[in-house]
Amino acid sequence: MSLRHVLTFTALALACAGTAHARDAAQTGSEVVRQEQGNRVSENVPTIPAELLERLNRYQNTRGASFGGWTHDGCLLIATRFAETAQAHRVCQPLGMREQLTFYPEPVNNLTVAPAPANGFVFGKDVGGNEFWQLHYFDLATRQVSLLTDGKARNQNPLFSHDGKQFAYSSTARNGRDIDVWVMDFATRKARAVVTDGGTWSAQDFSPDGKQLLVIKFVSAGESYPGLVDLDSGKLSMFPIDGGKASISDFRFSRDGRAVYFVSDEPVDGKPQEFRTLRRHEPSTGKFEVLSANIPWDVDQLALAEDGKHLLFVSNEDGVGKLHVLSLPQHKEIKLPALPVGVIGRADFSPDGKRIALAINTATSPSDLYVIDLASAKLARWTRSEVGGLDSTRFVTPSLIRYPTFDTVDGGARRTIPAFYYKPAQVPAGTKLPVVINIHGGPEGQSQPSFNATAQFLANELGVAMLVPNVRGSSGYGRTYLSLDNAEKREDSVKDIGALLDWVGQQPELDGQRVGVYGGSYGGYMVLASLTHYSDRIRAGVDVVGISDFTTFLNNTESYRRDLRRAEYGDERVPEMKAVFDRISPLKNAGKIASPLFVAQGKNDPRVPYTEAEQIVKAVRANGQPVWFLMFNDEGHGFQKKANTDYFGAAMMEFWQRHLMGGE
Repeated sequence: MSLRHVLTFTALALACAGTAHARDAAQTGSEVVRQEQGNRVSENVPTIPAELLERLNRYQNTRGASFGGWTHDGCLLIATRFAETAQAHRVCQPLGMREQLTFYPEPVNNLTVAPAPANGFVFGKDVGGNEFWQLHYFDLATRQVSLLTDGKARNQNPLFSHDGKQFAYSSTARNGRDIDVWVMDFATRKARAVVTDGGTWSAQDFSPDGKQLLVIKFVSAGESYPGLVDLDSGKLSMFPIDGGKASISDFRFSRDGRAVYFVSDEPVDGKPQEFRTLRRHEPSTGKFEVLSANIPWDVDQLALAEDGKHLLFVSNEDGVGKLHVLSLPQHKEIKLPALPVGVIGRADFSPDGKRIALAINTATSPSDLYVIDLASAKLARWTRSEVGGLDSTRFVTPSLIRYPTFDTVDGGARRTIPAFYYKPAQVPAGTKLPVVINIHGGPEGQSQPSFNATAQFLANELGVAMLVPNVRGSSGYGRTYLSLDNAEKREDSVKDIGALLDWVGQQPELDGQRVGVYGGSYGGYMVLASLTHYSDRIRAGVDVVGISDFTTFLNNTESYRRDLRRAEYGDERVPEMKAVFDRISPLKNAGKIASPLFVAQGKNDPRVPYTEAEQIVKAVRANGQPVWFLMFNDEGHGFQKKANTDYFGAAMMEFWQRHLMGGE
C-alpha cells in the first residue's frame, strides 16, 4: 500500500452515523460492535473527534501528479486527483492550467500516449480495486473512449510500436492464470497472443521496423528471463543469461536496431555483481559495454529518444534518484541542471527528442512534473501540486540513519539497516517522543524519502517521530541484501525490527515505552509478526491488507500471481516449507499478540484476500485484546478513493492517540 493514499480528506466521508456511544464503549476484545455505512464496514472503531478532523483536514488535501507521456502538441499527460480518484489531465505549458480528460469513479492508470499519426492515449481502469484492469483508448480529437480489451481478463503494461500501428500488452485472457503477451493491430483492433509459454510476461520494446518484440518473463525480484519474438513467425528466442539467473529489466532496441540496451545484475567478466547496471550489447559483433559501471547503485529505469541522439537512465542512490543523460552513440554524459533532491518517477523524452519530462517527489513536496531543455540545460516546473494550504517550510525532512542488527557481514562487523527518520522540529529539552515504525510492503520494495502526509501530521501535529526502515529483503541495496529474507529466512527481517526497537531505546529523545508499528501488504505481515515477537515492547499496531497466514494466503491469492509469491515466500506444497509457515505465521501465533491492533482491508483485494484480515481479527480478539476492524467493499489492495483514505487516516490517528500516546 502506498502512503500517498493514507491521508486525504473529505468531511462527507467522516459523518459518523448512529450508535456512537455504543461504539465508543466497545473497546474490548469480547464485545464487537459492527456498523455498515455505504461501502464501509467497521467494528469497534469509535467516533472520530471533530477536533481531530479539523487538524487533519489540510494534510488530507495534499495531492501529487504522475507523468503519463508527451502528447504530439507538446503537452504533458498527467494523472492527478481533483475529486475522489486520480484521473487523466493535460498540461500544455509550465504551471499551466490542468485540463481534466477522464471522469470516472474508479482511478485510471497505465497512461500511455499513442505515437503519431494517432492522437490519443491508452489508460487502464478496474472496478472496486479488483485489479482486473481493462485497457481503453481516449481519442484526443473526438474525445471518444473505446474499449480495447475483453472486459474480463487482467490487462496491463501497454506498449505501442514506434509507428503506432501495433499495440502490445500483457493479459490473462487465455486461461486466467498465465500472463501472456498479446499484440494488437491498432487499426483493426484485432489481437493475438504472441507469448503463451506460461508465467508472467511483459512486452519491452518493438524493433524500429516493427517486426520483432523484446519480452521479459518475470519470476521474482532477483530472477527474470529476456527473449525476442519474431512477430511474423511467432518464434520466441530466449537470450542466454550469464550466471544462469539474474534480475533483468528495461530491454530496449537502439534506434538503428543494431543493439539492445538493458539493466541487469549478471556477472561481468565472471565477477558477480551486487547492483543492476545499464548495459549495451550488439549481437552481430558481440560488443558489450557496461555504461553505469562507475555507479555502485541500482539503475531503475531507462529511455531512448526517438531521434536516437540521447539516452536517459535513473540511478537509485541510497533511496534518492539521480538522473543521467548520455549522448549517442558516444555514451558521453551531458550536463544537466540541478534537480530537487528526491525520488524520480517516470522520465521520458519529448517526441522530437529535445526535452525530458520527469516526475520528482521530495520529502517536503508531493510529486510534480518538471521539464529539462537539453540544449540550454534549463529546468522548468510544469505542475505545482497542492499541500492543503499548509506552510511547506514547516515540513520535516527525514535524515538517513543506519542501525546495527543481529548478524555480521564479512570481516565480522555488525550488519546495519538503513532507515529514514522523521523527527519533529523544536522538541523541548527532556521530551521523549512516541515513535511509529512504518514498514514497507513488497517484500522487495524500498522506502524512499518521498512526501509523506502521515509522517508530516504525526511530526507537526502530534509530536510523534516516524522511523521508516528498509529491512533485509528490501530492493536498492544489492542482490545479497535482497535475498536475505527468502523462504525459511523470513523471520530474519522481523529480527531487524527487534534491532530497531533496541536502537530506539538507546536514543535520548525517543520513548522506547511508546512505540507503534504500521505497515501495508507484506508490511502488514511484518506488523503482525513484530507483535507476536515484541508485544512487550510495542504498544500498538496497524495492519493494512496484511498476510496473516502464508499457507492460507498462497491458497487464496489470485491464481495469476500464486507462483510469483511462492518464488519469494516459499512453496506451501512442500512439507518442509509448510512446517516453516506453520511456525512463523502470525495466525498460528496470535496468542502472543498482547497489544491493541487495528486491521484495515479492501474487500476486493486480489493479492491478499480479505479473509486474511478476518481470521487474524478473530484470533487476536480471542486473547481479550482490543481490535479495531475496517473494511471497504469498493477497494482492493490498498485504498484509492479519497473518502475511504480520509476515513482510514482519521481512524488511524485516533487509534494512535488512544493506544500509543497514552489517551487510554
